[in-house]
Amino acid sequence: IIMSASTTNSSVFILTGFPGLDQYYLWFSIPFSSIYAMVFMGNCLVLHVIRTEPSLHEPMFYFLALLALTDLCMGLSTVHTVLGILWGLSQEVSLDACIAQTYFIHGLSCTESGVLLAMAFDRFTAICNPLRYRSILTNSRVIHFMVTIVLRSAVSILPVIRLKFFHYCRPHVLSHSFCLHQDLLRLACSDIRFNSFYALALVICTLLLDAVLILISYVFILYTVLAIASQEERFKSLQTCVSHLCAVLVFYIPIIGLTMVHRFGKHLSPLVHVLMGNIYILFPPLMNPIIYSVKTQQIRSRMKKWFSLKM
Repeated sequence: IIMSASTTNSSVFILTGFPGLDQYYLWFSIPFSSIYAMVFMGNCLVLHVIRTEPSLHEPMFYFLALLALTDLCMGLSTVHTVLGILWGLSQEVSLDACIAQTYFIHGLSCTESGVLLAMAFDRFTAICNPLRYRSILTNSRVIHFMVTIVLRSAVSILPVIRLKFFHYCRPHVLSHSFCLHQDLLRLACSDIRFNSFYALALVICTLLLDAVLILISYVFILYTVLAIASQEERFKSLQTCVSHLCAVLVFYIPIIGLTMVHRFGKHLSPLVHVLMGNIYILFPPLMNPIIYSVKTQQIRSRMKKWFSLKM
């Protein structure tokens, strides 16, 4: 894409689809539209099942509902730009819209990380301190946890608003089909040191800290499970953690992959950057409903009952 001097000085940015594959966009739109449809249907179905089934009104499923809502919002925050490019509608995005999308994408990632930590605490309490589970994870305490997770994300991402006041003198071509904080920083000619240091500190204090705490919780869980005499009881206890462990891997592996590509993959094809970006955005919202529908007996049985009534 060739950028004129006037475009470089404007507040309009050009989103990148799949470089060099423009003629195949219509074909690419079919799987991407299907994936977004599955993201919306899957997470809405999980939310509906949890809301309508009284037996699922428990702490673990409240956290799962927040996870599904977060994944649903992640899909909603990117669907218009990704499919807009593939359908040939528009590759342009204004600075204000780009900053808003950046805020939601990074804020929702922070929220998802917090929810996964809360779910790890739920599993830790259920296995390591089962007799006090109900007294520790009361409904009011669960609500406080959920509000804290959302507020932490909403407040901690606020400095992205500083992007509004930067001067963007480089060609306004973004690396993805959506806006990311580091992508906008790359195009700025202003002093970006605060945003760069803050972004690094935020990753350490949220995503990395959450990952470490999740790991610690599973060390205690494993220690407790190994102390159980019955092999059948060990297996049953570990089975309750499988869904959460899969959700953790589905969330953190794409983030690590995208970070590695951004930091060390500058020599790689732009196509790799775009592909990793889309995996980071779409893989967790797509896989989480599948994981919990397959691995959680209560949700699976409720969905089977719901589908049988519809048939």
